[in-house]
Amino acid sequence: MEKYRELEKKISERKAVIGVVGLGYVGLPLVEGFIQGGFKVIGVDNNLQKVKSLNSGKSYVQDVSSETIKKMHKTKRLFISGDFNNINKMDVIIICVPTPLRKSKDPDISYILSALGEITKRNYQGSLVILESTTYPGTTEEILLPELSKDKLKVGKDFFLAFSPERVDPGNRRFGIKNTPKVVGGITPQCTKLAGMVYSSIVDNVHVVSSPTVAETSKLLENVFRSVNIGLVNELALLCNRMKIDVWEVIAAASTKPFGFMTFYPGPVLGGHCIPLDPFYLSWKARTYDFNARFIELAGEINGNMPYYVISRIYEILNRNNKTISKSKILLLGMAYKGDIDDMRESPSLDVFKLLVARGAKTDYFDPYIPSIEIHGKKIKSIAENYSKLKNYDLIVILTGHKKYDYTKIKKFAKCIYDTRNAIKGLKESKKYCKL
Repeated sequence: MEKYRELEKKISERKAVIGVVGLGYVGLPLVEGFIQGGFKVIGVDNNLQKVKSLNSGKSYVQDVSSETIKKMHKTKRLFISGDFNNINKMDVIIICVPTPLRKSKDPDISYILSALGEITKRNYQGSLVILESTTYPGTTEEILLPELSKDKLKVGKDFFLAFSPERVDPGNRRFGIKNTPKVVGGITPQCTKLAGMVYSSIVDNVHVVSSPTVAETSKLLENVFRSVNIGLVNELALLCNRMKIDVWEVIAAASTKPFGFMTFYPGPVLGGHCIPLDPFYLSWKARTYDFNARFIELAGEINGNMPYYVISRIYEILNRNNKTISKSKILLLGMAYKGDIDDMRESPSLDVFKLLVARGAKTDYFDPYIPSIEIHGKKIKSIAENYSKLKNYDLIVILTGHKKYDYTKIKKFAKCIYDTRNAIKGLKESKKYCKL
């Protein structure tokens, strides 16, 4: 119990050195939270460009401003590096690395394995290791625990291990690190208690569960819930289009019910790192138990087909106006996966752009948050903000509902609008204005 008591004392007195491995959309806000909580923080990332940027006081994550980075450096409690030997100095090691899917929709935990390899090369005895990266149920116990237990080290005695899923929502001004409840599940009671203490130092509410696997599964349930319900409302949008009724009006009417209904909206498809990917982690794990997660797979199929539905509607709208797609100029409004952020991860807008280019359309985009994108290895810049030039395009497609757009001017200058986000209120379907 000696190492446990020692680490417990360090955490309670805020003398524990917090290490964050991976300084992206999850890791960087976490660094900010622990700095504000009075801890010394070491951030490590193998992307040296990120390290250089942070050390020069420049942020690449919208939710953590450059001014905030500079303020954190002034505390003298922040150290950013690309050298993983700094793991030797960490009392708490929090892994916040990406967990993408392979093309086969199987989990890719190579980044977790890489971070784990860097830890096991060094002295982590007496440290608490916490995985925050979203992954399939069992990863902490089946992958991390055996590796960390090598050389006869005992979990709960020589080192401590827990899982606590990230709950970062880019661009959300209402909920951040402090007021978003944190779920924690450790391998042993000692592991759980230490992890709970760490997060309780910076988070208002910590919810303890019985194991890391429960914590891992809870994270997937959160995003499966959204994926399935968005899949349902996307399918309803397709049906309403066939029935010639406004799906947005239907949703608004249903939303007046004060109980038993939760509002979800259709769109070109899901975006961001979590919702398009996480459900497949659970369905993949389900197959290892000879279980077919039908709701999850069906929602993924419906949502994955939405960019193709958007293209089919573009064909229909252009044909209605005596235009062909190969001879049309199309402007896409929005490359970010949701409104008012600069995050393009898994953005459906990129899929729509590629599909239009493949069909011969002259395609441009305008996004005040995304200065450039890369399509098939080619860098493409956002056009300048000049609403009078919208009249030069045969069709304007609203893919992301940024508040920065001047929708009054869009209505004034655009020849034809396809609004997939119901961003322009009060207009009815016509030859010049169409909804999803």
